[in-house]
Amino acid sequence: MLDPRSVGLGLRRGLLAELRAAPAGSFDFLEAAPENWMGVGGAMGDAFAELAARHPMVFHGLSLSLGGPAALDETFLHKLRRFLDAHRAPLYSEHLSACGDRLGQLYDLLPLPFTEEAVHHVAARIRRAQDILGRRIAVENISYYAVIPVEAATALDELEFINAVLAEADCDLLLDVNNIVVNATNHGYDAHAFLRGLPSSRIACIHVAGHYDEAPDLKIDTHGAAVGDPVWALLAEAYRVHGTHPTVLERDFNFPPFDALLGELDTVRGHLTAATLRDHAA
Repeated sequence: MLDPRSVGLGLRRGLLAELRAAPAGSFDFLEAAPENWMGVGGAMGDAFAELAARHPMVFHGLSLSLGGPAALDETFLHKLRRFLDAHRAPLYSEHLSACGDRLGQLYDLLPLPFTEEAVHHVAARIRRAQDILGRRIAVENISYYAVIPVEAATALDELEFINAVLAEADCDLLLDVNNIVVNATNHGYDAHAFLRGLPSSRIACIHVAGHYDEAPDLKIDTHGAAVGDPVWALLAEAYRVHGTHPTVLERDFNFPPFDALLGELDTVRGHLTAATLRDHAA
């Protein structure tokens, strides 16, 4: 188990040199996409093995397509279980999305229809994945830019949908506060009310990241910029409402100097410390 006050960085190939050279205590754990590292050899594989030997590793999947129409790739799941077991992973997470159709991968994270039928479909697939993996998984609330139209009589809102999936699948939540800010802006709802409506007991980990402001009413989830003030504010509220949880800073490209990323981790630590002190004083 990770300490609820621990902070982690997303392991990206563009950061390998800096991560390997980082002083002890710069971060508490790393998060990697298993699809990017399973079976990788050579210099990259050696670098990954070195980091995995020195730091706790959690894994965040990209391709399982939990809500997709094609059959679950159980061959991949069995390989994934061996990989997670080999690295003694304290957490595996995936996206509450579809990333393929019946013909194969689409290499994008697509939203699901917010209906009871979709709840039953994805929850059954999560339960099957958990059975094969021999562990609970956490599903992430994704960012999305279009809502799949459904009949009004069968429609749920996003919060109802997520909560129903968590309950029926009996899985955990990877809470991405940046995605809440993005979706609340793009779809016109209250980010703080949405946050408060999530179940504290299901949260296994938190993500923070930056986004791109295309327009006042349009944010793009890029993971290519510094974390903005609305995300920091929602992170602080997440700790107030739901307690402290291991928190990962995601940065996928446009990498700043490594010290800037460590500075953002220090901001996360500051919010964690404030929440911890507040809890002790209560």
